[in-house]
Amino acid sequence: MNELENKITSKQMLGELLENHYKAAFEAKKNGKLVAWATSICPQELLETMDIDVVYPENHAAAIGARKCAPEFIEQAEGKGYSSDICSYARVNMGYTDIQYSEAENIPMPDLIFCCSNICNTVIKWYENLAKNLNIPIIMFDMPFNHTYEVPEHSIAYMRGQIEHAIKQLEEITGKKFDYDKFAEVMKLSNETCEWWKKATDLAVHVPSPLKGYDMFNYMALIVCMRGKKEGKELYKLWYEELKEKAENGIGPFPDQEEEYRVMWDGIACWPHLSVTYKTMKKFGINMVTSTYPESWNVRYETNDLDGMAKAYSSNYANRNLDYDTQNVSKLVKDFKLDGIIYHSNRSCKLMDFRQYEVQRRVEAQTGVPSVVFDGDQTDPRIFSEAQYETRIQALVEMMENNKKSRRNQ
Repeated sequence: MNELENKITSKQMLGELLENHYKAAFEAKKNGKLVAWATSICPQELLETMDIDVVYPENHAAAIGARKCAPEFIEQAEGKGYSSDICSYARVNMGYTDIQYSEAENIPMPDLIFCCSNICNTVIKWYENLAKNLNIPIIMFDMPFNHTYEVPEHSIAYMRGQIEHAIKQLEEITGKKFDYDKFAEVMKLSNETCEWWKKATDLAVHVPSPLKGYDMFNYMALIVCMRGKKEGKELYKLWYEELKEKAENGIGPFPDQEEEYRVMWDGIACWPHLSVTYKTMKKFGINMVTSTYPESWNVRYETNDLDGMAKAYSSNYANRNLDYDTQNVSKLVKDFKLDGIIYHSNRSCKLMDFRQYEVQRRVEAQTGVPSVVFDGDQTDPRIFSEAQYETRIQALVEMMENNKKSRRNQ
């Protein structure tokens, strides 16, 4: 075999890293090391520095949902009295805490809960419940919502204080001193990983896009769980190089058809219905080229700058006000040359749903780009209607085509 035949692809590397991620967590548990359950956009740098293995219930619930195994765990949680109105990630995870086995994927039980409320308020009670039921410690980062356009200084100071306090908590839990030199190395690596993730996803600005947007949902798993590891950096650098080569050669997302329409997807994927949501779009030549996800995991700051780190974790899209959200989406419309937007009205994600229609109204007024909203859920398969989804996509295609005709006639 020549060197080219031996070269691993980023897709292969992604699969291997995910498999190793879960294996390593079980091995750590077996060897008596601490295992933490953490929220997706948390200061994982602290856990990496303390050599604590981390798994992410949101990632795990998404994997269970994508493999169509969620109902068993949802029924278990609802049977104990948890409402069907709360986040399905939470219901899947609470059900898993009881059952502790899934055909889709398994994770070890935690010794520590690590929670940051910058993604939503549900995680506060969800993770508090876990800590109480499992009788284990919890480290909580209370993240104020940014009612002003910029993150205010008092919020940065408040978050920095919580990071410093969490370091003391981890020292007490582990019985080890915090290694600030290693902390600086993890900070640097986390920033580099985020940079390669952003550079790769930004290549979708090319027309046609070298990125088939649904791939973003799959590659996103590693930006959650390996942001502070060198393997994560290597994956996204390789993915960037593959996409860059495609962009330079004008290779689009579909081998058998043209990229007719470029859209943004707003909201979490419908994991149990990935196939039908993707194939319906592809049938009409629609490619999802971006979403609010790339920027959400672009958690960057200067190494050894705790204020910068505090600000970065306060700046997540889900934690920003309507003006910021509107300008952010309007900029994506321009930068990625979007023809339309698909808004997933995700029953689980109340924080996003409650403002989605207003963001939709403002963005359309600013950009003239049409959009549709469909009902669904991230892991509860009962909420999604294939017929409604296809009808909405057909309506969007009609509006996008009318816009294109209008521009050609000008």
